[in-house]
Amino acid sequence: MESQFGRGFITNLVLIAKHFGLPPEEAWSGVADHLTEMELPDRFRGTPVEDLTTRFRKRVLWHQAGTLDHEDAEEVMRILYRLVVAIDHELGLDDAAIGTYD
Repeated sequence: MESQFGRGFITNLVLIAKHFGLPPEEAWSGVADHLTEMELPDRFRGTPVEDLTTRFRKRVLWHQAGTLDHEDAEEVMRILYRLVVAIDHELGLDDAAIGTYD
Protein backbone atom coordinates (compact mmCIF):
# COMPACT_ATOMS: atom_id res chain seq x y z
CA MET A 1 0.00 0.00 0.00
CA GLU A 2 1.31 3.44 -0.91
CA SER A 3 1.96 5.89 1.91
CA GLN A 4 0.23 9.25 1.83
CA PHE A 5 2.45 11.13 4.29
CA GLY A 6 5.68 9.15 4.28
CA ARG A 7 6.80 5.91 5.85
CA GLY A 8 10.01 5.24 7.70
CA PHE A 9 12.13 7.02 10.25
CA ILE A 10 14.65 9.32 8.58
CA THR A 11 12.23 9.85 5.69
CA ASN A 12 9.62 11.25 8.02
CA LEU A 13 12.14 13.32 9.98
CA VAL A 14 13.13 15.01 6.71
CA LEU A 15 9.51 15.60 5.73
CA ILE A 16 8.80 17.12 9.14
CA ALA A 17 11.94 19.29 8.95
CA LYS A 18 10.64 20.65 5.63
CA HIS A 19 7.61 22.01 7.46
CA PHE A 20 9.82 23.88 9.90
CA GLY A 21 11.64 25.60 7.07
CA LEU A 22 8.43 27.62 6.72
CA PRO A 23 7.42 30.53 8.95
CA PRO A 24 6.18 29.14 12.31
CA GLU A 25 2.56 30.08 11.67
CA GLU A 26 2.63 27.98 8.47
CA ALA A 27 4.86 25.15 9.70
CA TRP A 28 2.29 23.32 11.78
CA SER A 29 -0.30 22.60 9.10
CA GLY A 30 -0.19 18.85 8.44
CA VAL A 31 3.08 18.21 10.25
CA ALA A 32 1.57 15.62 12.61
CA ASP A 33 0.46 13.54 9.60
CA HIS A 34 4.11 12.54 9.10
CA LEU A 35 4.09 10.83 12.50
CA THR A 36 1.42 8.36 11.37
CA GLU A 37 3.85 5.94 9.70
CA MET A 38 7.03 7.08 11.42
CA GLU A 39 8.76 3.95 12.66
CA LEU A 40 11.67 3.80 15.09
CA PRO A 41 14.19 1.19 13.86
CA ASP A 42 14.85 -1.61 16.36
CA ARG A 43 18.55 -0.68 16.58
CA PHE A 44 17.56 2.58 18.33
CA ARG A 45 15.31 1.05 20.99
CA GLY A 46 16.57 1.69 24.50
CA THR A 47 18.90 4.48 23.34
CA PRO A 48 18.76 8.28 23.58
CA VAL A 49 17.33 8.20 20.04
CA GLU A 50 14.19 6.50 21.34
CA ASP A 51 13.85 9.00 24.20
CA LEU A 52 14.29 11.99 21.88
CA THR A 53 11.89 10.51 19.33
CA THR A 54 9.25 10.20 22.05
CA ARG A 55 9.81 13.83 23.14
CA PHE A 56 9.74 14.93 19.49
CA ARG A 57 6.43 13.17 18.83
CA LYS A 58 4.85 14.62 21.96
CA ARG A 59 5.90 18.19 21.14
CA VAL A 60 4.46 17.91 17.63
CA LEU A 61 1.23 16.21 18.73
CA TRP A 62 0.62 18.47 21.74
CA HIS A 63 0.97 21.70 19.79
CA GLN A 64 -2.23 23.68 19.47
CA ALA A 65 -2.35 25.61 16.20
CA GLY A 66 -2.27 29.37 16.63
CA THR A 67 -0.93 29.14 20.19
CA LEU A 68 2.79 29.62 20.76
CA ASP A 69 3.53 28.65 17.15
CA HIS A 70 6.97 30.28 17.16
CA GLU A 71 8.05 29.01 20.58
CA ASP A 72 6.84 25.46 19.95
CA ALA A 73 8.51 25.40 16.51
CA GLU A 74 11.82 26.43 18.09
CA GLU A 75 11.47 23.68 20.71
CA VAL A 76 10.67 21.05 18.05
CA MET A 77 13.74 22.10 16.06
CA ARG A 78 15.97 21.94 19.16
CA ILE A 79 14.77 18.39 19.81
CA LEU A 80 15.23 17.52 16.13
CA TYR A 81 18.83 18.78 16.21
CA ARG A 82 19.55 16.69 19.31
CA LEU A 83 17.84 13.71 17.69
CA VAL A 84 19.91 13.75 14.50
CA VAL A 85 23.13 14.08 16.50
CA ALA A 86 22.02 11.14 18.67
CA ILE A 87 21.32 9.10 15.51
CA ASP A 88 24.82 9.85 14.20
CA HIS A 89 26.28 8.90 17.58
CA GLU A 90 24.39 5.59 17.60
CA LEU A 91 25.68 4.94 14.07
CA GLY A 92 29.25 5.28 15.34
CA LEU A 93 30.07 8.94 14.70
CA ASP A 94 31.26 10.07 18.12
CA ASP A 95 32.05 13.65 17.07
CA ALA A 96 28.72 14.45 15.40
CA ALA A 97 27.56 18.04 15.98
CA ILE A 98 24.94 20.36 14.56
CA GLY A 99 27.49 23.16 14.18
CA THR A 100 27.26 26.79 15.15
CA TYR A 101 25.58 27.99 11.97
CA ASP A 102 22.15 26.36 12.03
